[in-house]
Amino acid sequence: MTETSGESGVTRRQLLGGLTATAAATLAAGAAAVPRAEVKSWDMRTAVLVVGSGAAGLSAAIEARRAGTNVILIESLPRFGGSSAMSGGVVYAGGGTALQNALKVQDSTEQMYRFLTLAGALHPPLDKIQLYCEGSPEHFDWLVEQGVPYTDKLTLAKGLPMGDESLYFSGTELAWPARDLAIPAPRGHVPGVPGMNGGRRLMEALLSQAEALGVRMHAGVAAHRLVTESDGRIVGAIVTVEGEQRSIAVRRGVVLACGGFIHNREMLRLYAPHLYDCSVPWGNAADLGTGINMGIAVGGAALRMNEGFAIAPIYPPESVLSGIIVNASGQRFISEESYHGVLGDAIAYHQGGRAWLITDRDSSYAFHQDNFLPVAKASTIGDIAAQLKFPKGALQQTVAYYNLHAANGEDPMFRKSTAYLRPLQGPPYTAWDLSTSQAFFPAHTFGGLQTTTDGQVLNSFGEEIPGLYAAGRNTAGIPTAPYIASGLSVGDCTFFGRRAGRAAASHRSAPE
Repeated sequence: MTETSGESGVTRRQLLGGLTATAAATLAAGAAAVPRAEVKSWDMRTAVLVVGSGAAGLSAAIEARRAGTNVILIESLPRFGGSSAMSGGVVYAGGGTALQNALKVQDSTEQMYRFLTLAGALHPPLDKIQLYCEGSPEHFDWLVEQGVPYTDKLTLAKGLPMGDESLYFSGTELAWPARDLAIPAPRGHVPGVPGMNGGRRLMEALLSQAEALGVRMHAGVAAHRLVTESDGRIVGAIVTVEGEQRSIAVRRGVVLACGGFIHNREMLRLYAPHLYDCSVPWGNAADLGTGINMGIAVGGAALRMNEGFAIAPIYPPESVLSGIIVNASGQRFISEESYHGVLGDAIAYHQGGRAWLITDRDSSYAFHQDNFLPVAKASTIGDIAAQLKFPKGALQQTVAYYNLHAANGEDPMFRKSTAYLRPLQGPPYTAWDLSTSQAFFPAHTFGGLQTTTDGQVLNSFGEEIPGLYAAGRNTAGIPTAPYIASGLSVGDCTFFGRRAGRAAASHRSAPE
């Protein structure tokens, strides 16, 4: 921690001050919030407090600081960056971004809106999606202004680019039924750096901007409770520093941006049981639901807490998409070319967490991989079915029906693209386990606090909680289940994080 003091700074000694015995007892008892009257004195003061250092938190801090307010950002872990630094750094953007225009990609706000509202979950947040689509080109420009590097390169390969290409089809736009609902366009904007390093590069740029603007950033400081006035206003937070409970006074607003709850096993079992058995909890170690619980504790409403992304990344290589995916009844239930977030959702939420990829000689993985293990291998489909104990004749009927139509370039059930459509024939046949518990099956949560388009947290009556804002995976934002495109989460974090930061900076929760 920097040895500075003043309104937004504090020395380590000052931060290790004290609360009243009553307030300490309140925390020990796990009370919902700490009443302002129980805080003896403030150990730290600021205009805006941002909790969390991922893409949402840093975007909020940058915009709040640019609005002219003092900003403190705290991170519970020793290192800044949050789950965003672990991601591919993809931002889903469209409607004619500068990068799309440079690559002569045709897109429109209307088609982007149609895709996001029609291809995913029922009753998505239309107000947020509309704003996001309309502001998408400007938001991409903002990312460039922060120093995020992009190259004027497009790839049509499926999956996150491993080269330095910056634009690709990051979701299920080309698969049926999405391609019939909206005109497909590549909208995955990823920093132009080789390998899966886009998230790290994105966060390096945002961290650099926050530091340059004078945001006070403190690692190893964990928020636990919000401080409320008798009228419900949020006027501070209780944090832990080196094992000691301390207080931060907030004059304008608190922005909760400290991630989802994928690493909180009890919350996951309670709220999102379909994700509980997914083999890879994908997120920062501090994704424990703390921010969500802090918001709920002061009356915040929580939405879609059962939702998240469950990912079955069967490609690359794209050749495996010529195989078929079946459930425990030996039946196809989805187009194999679907984005891996859509596939993972179908398996985790709708097939009891069980599915198998059936390949032939030419569609089998041609290299060693341990993401999806082979559990049956035989010279006939019947033998595969017997080894997996499928219902008698079911898999054989599925393959016969599929082959009959694939030979004519058709897939009546799921309309798989002709690029991946051919009869499944030519032994050996292999069944690969795609189950949530045995395969490489990353998962993350999407549910969180209900907010306005400016990030203000709402209670169960739809009323704003004065002085409380949230962004990123602390909120129920644009990402819903099924997760239809990479970049919607980081895009939501940065776009609505900016709005929350500006709104918090303009609010006055406590007297000047």
